[in-house]
Amino acid sequence: MVGPMVQSGDEDAGGPSWLKPLLRTVFFVPCKIHVDSSKSECNMYCLDCMEESLCSYCLSHHKDHRVVQIRRSSYHNVIRVSEVSKFIDISCVQTYVINSAKIVFLNGRPQPRPGKGVTNTCEICCRSLLDSFRFCSLGCKLGGMKTDPEITFNLRPKPGRDSLYGLESDTSSSPRKLRKTSSAFSRRIEVPIPHLEDDATATSRSISPGTPPIVSYRTSKRKGIPHRAPF
Repeated sequence: MVGPMVQSGDEDAGGPSWLKPLLRTVFFVPCKIHVDSSKSECNMYCLDCMEESLCSYCLSHHKDHRVVQIRRSSYHNVIRVSEVSKFIDISCVQTYVINSAKIVFLNGRPQPRPGKGVTNTCEICCRSLLDSFRFCSLGCKLGGMKTDPEITFNLRPKPGRDSLYGLESDTSSSPRKLRKTSSAFSRRIEVPIPHLEDDATATSRSISPGTPPIVSYRTSKRKGIPHRAPF
């Protein structure tokens, strides 16, 4: 039941090796192995084995494998963005919100006559899209790779916090800090040693030339003995 596990880095110009088998797989059918069990509907897929769809009872044989869950919307197979974005880049594919979860469709949904006022459509199946997208599904993006070599499913590396804010790492900044510190200590600091002076000279130099000394001109007059006026 469990096929050979394929390495995750096995990718070519047509996207990851498991993408085409996933798009061709039939889901939401009774499991052939657990057909007599309840809730044996096949809505899982193993990206490592790349075989038939799985039911919840089959997962015991795929414990260490990458397994995704497929859902349905208007009789079309969809997958949550939170699941598929771990393995492939879904940029250029329009996303939708169903049951408070963001999803993408697996395969195209041809629309021969776009609605009135539509300014953007899928480059493969002509499905109406928002202006910021090019494809309506993963399958249509895969088809667009045949004519546009710039399209890829490869995940882009996430920028680190240091590169995001334009900061240097501790390893690169440490030598610079050490050089600044060592150069600061290597400078020679000269402190003038004052010569011994007498008290008068030291006192006169302690007062700034631009600041005159404060002299108080107020003198207190002593009151004399009061005299009695003559009769």
